[in-house]
This record gives sequence, C-alpha cells and structure tokens, in this order.
Amino acid sequence: MKVIEIRETGGPEVLQLAEYPEPAVGAEEVLVRLKAAGVNPVDTKIRRRGPLIPNGLPAVLGCDGAGVVEAVGSAVTRFRPGDEVWFCAGGLGGPAGNYGEYRVLHQDIPQPKPRTLGMIEAAAAPLVLLTAWESLYDRARIQPGQRVLIHAGAGGVGHVAIQLARLAGARVCTTVSSPEKAAFAHALGAEFCINYREEDLVEAVMDWTGGEGVDIALDTVGPEVFRRTIPAVAHYGDLVTILDPGPQLDLAEARMRNLRISLELMLTPMLRNLPKARAHQGEILNRCAESIDHGELRIHVSQTFPLAEAAATHRLIEEGHVTGKMVLILD
Repeated sequence: MKVIEIRETGGPEVLQLAEYPEPAVGAEEVLVRLKAAGVNPVDTKIRRRGPLIPNGLPAVLGCDGAGVVEAVGSAVTRFRPGDEVWFCAGGLGGPAGNYGEYRVLHQDIPQPKPRTLGMIEAAAAPLVLLTAWESLYDRARIQPGQRVLIHAGAGGVGHVAIQLARLAGARVCTTVSSPEKAAFAHALGAEFCINYREEDLVEAVMDWTGGEGVDIALDTVGPEVFRRTIPAVAHYGDLVTILDPGPQLDLAEARMRNLRISLELMLTPMLRNLPKARAHQGEILNRCAESIDHGELRIHVSQTFPLAEAAATHRLIEEGHVTGKMVLILD
C-alpha cells in the first residue's frame, strides 16, 4: 500500500511516498480502506520536532481518517465490511498513521460516519471536534447564555468551536485576520468578530460585554495570545488553552480574577492508553454525528490534495491562516 512517511525530522521535503505491506487484521480489529485523511497542525510539529512516542521513526503521520471497512477479525461485533467510519487514531509515531491507503484499528476506536457527511469532510473533522468539545463542554463546562471568546474562529478548531458554543446556547465572539474571515465566522454563528490586526483585544471584548469580560475564552494560538486574553476574561471565568502556555507566565492577574485555567490535549487518551477516555471520545463523535445529520454542525474544508502532495499541505499550514481544514484524498 502507498503511504507518506518520514524517516527524519525536518521541513516538508522529508515527507516521502513509500510502499508498505498491507497490514494484517487481528481478531478484534477492522481493516479500513481510507478514502481521505485530515491534516492538522500537530502533524507539522511532529514532522519538525519528532514523534510523540519512543522510537517513532520512521513514521506515518495523520491522526484523522475516514473510509470503508474492508475486512473484520473473527471477534469483531461492531462492524462489517462495507460500513463507513470516521476516527482519530495514530499518527503520533511509527507506522500507524493515516497518510496511507489502509489502517488497522481495534473495533472500539472507529465510529459510524455521519450519514450526511462526505468522506472528505468526515476525515477533516474528528480531531478538531474532539478538541473543541472537550475544551468547551468538559473543561469550561459551558452553559446557556454565557459569553464565549474563541480565538482564530476561521481555523480548524475555531470554526467548529463557534458552532458547538452556539449549540450550547452561548453567545460567541471570535478573533479573525480579515473581513472575509469575519464573514465566514458570522455565518457559523459568531455574534461579534475582532480583527486582531486592527483592534485591541481587551478593549473590543469589554465593549462587547459591557465591561465585564467573557465567561469563557478558548486559546487556540499560543502563549502570547493566552497572556493577552487573561484580562479579557470575567472574574471567576474560564480560560482554556489547547497549547502549552509557556514557562514564563505571569498569572497574577488570572489569580486576582479567580480564573479557572484549563489545559486541553485530546491526544492524551492515545499517548497514555486510557480506554475510558477513548470511549468518551467515541461518545463525543457520535453526538457530533447527530448534530451534523440534523444540519446543526458543519465542517469546512478549504482545500484537498492527493496523497503524494502531502508536503504542500504542511507548507500551507506553516504559512498560517488556513481557513477551516485541509484533507488528503486517497481514493
């Protein structure tokens, strides 16, 4: 089978087309023929810095996938050949990634693909949906009527976080870099957009909230944005980040505000082998599938590339400002 592998860390040029043997299927495993694979910023970080698991090179990247079950093991009860599935699994080091034609998975990991979603959009969705859901629902415990700030609302996590916050009954403001991205975020349900290139974040948030600050802020960008967001959060509010906020962090104002600060890494169940947490993520995907099939949640894919052009997707991500998601097509 064809895969894209890395044998050393480096720039996008280290992503190389290779041939691997088709994987064998164990008793409780399913063989999925991938139709598409999502590309995420974590893929570019692993390519540059190295795998997240020991002895992880050579590696096939890609956490997100969608495809058709082609074969099942003798003890599999959840799926049969022909079933369409989506999942977030692998891609953190070693050969078990989704930049390739086939994946073998334990039957508990994939979930039935939303009926109304095509393979391309389904492959783009799992990691960002899980990240946004866990950030807003599990970490921040979002409630109806709350005011929520979501950074980078036109990005992969941001564009689904806006929608999930609106589904929870919250009011949403978001940061964007252009009028076009503001229009995109408004169409997703954002009430107020802040062009971070032209406006002061805290002043804009305080104008929107009548001087109180937001109840919840979700940082999807990094340490400097995390730091600048603290004074925009209401007293006793929640600040969630999906990135390492950095070692040189002054939390005096956060402490004065009695903020609840949460860290979100949806990869933890894979990295620490936590079956209960993986089961919870399966439940999240199934609930998101219901919202998608009811027309309440959509996934935006801005560009697609054939598998052999995986390097192009990494270059675009590292240039910044990709709207929504990018996907590799394997069919």
